[in-house]
Amino acid sequence: MADQTARQQRNDERRRRILAAARERADAAGWAAVTTRHLADTIGYTQPVLYGHFPGGKSEIMLAVALEGFVDLAQQCRAALGRKRGRSAIEAVASAYLDFGSEHPAVYEAMFQQPIAAHFASDETESDIRAGFDVLSDAIGDDGDGTATEVFWGALHGISLLERTDRMRPEHRSHRVTELGVRFAAHPPH
Repeated sequence: MADQTARQQRNDERRRRILAAARERADAAGWAAVTTRHLADTIGYTQPVLYGHFPGGKSEIMLAVALEGFVDLAQQCRAALGRKRGRSAIEAVASAYLDFGSEHPAVYEAMFQQPIAAHFASDETESDIRAGFDVLSDAIGDDGDGTATEVFWGALHGISLLERTDRMRPEHRSHRVTELGVRFAAHPPH
């Protein structure tokens, strides 16, 4: 039993190292630069060891990074929401979402721009993905069919991408967040 526990701990540690190396490489040079050969060299394992943990290779690694990102994003937004309601809730969650996208560009890209085997807007949506959507819904008070939350999410996603590509003035982020708060608080979803 102790042998099995030690083996599982080694496997978990290898998996963490592989994912950390992938995130670091993607942050530095983009997902195109993340290869199984580079990852194996970086962490000192052979490619077969890497494929032993991620049989699907790079796409499975990217999915794992994205799913971790959904958990982190939901936690960050939930913490920002706290017990706030109305405009302050909307602005707090919007800021947390945009901060996450800025601080973790490669993770954000894996979550929302790269093709990954995750289901959105369906009965098969993973609970970790759903949790992030739910906190956005809670922030704006969406008790309808989720369309208003999709609009809020779309606005946040668009702002995140436009900021990252320097198509929006960075010094105006707080104004954009305030504008979202004003608009969503003035017209709460039904």
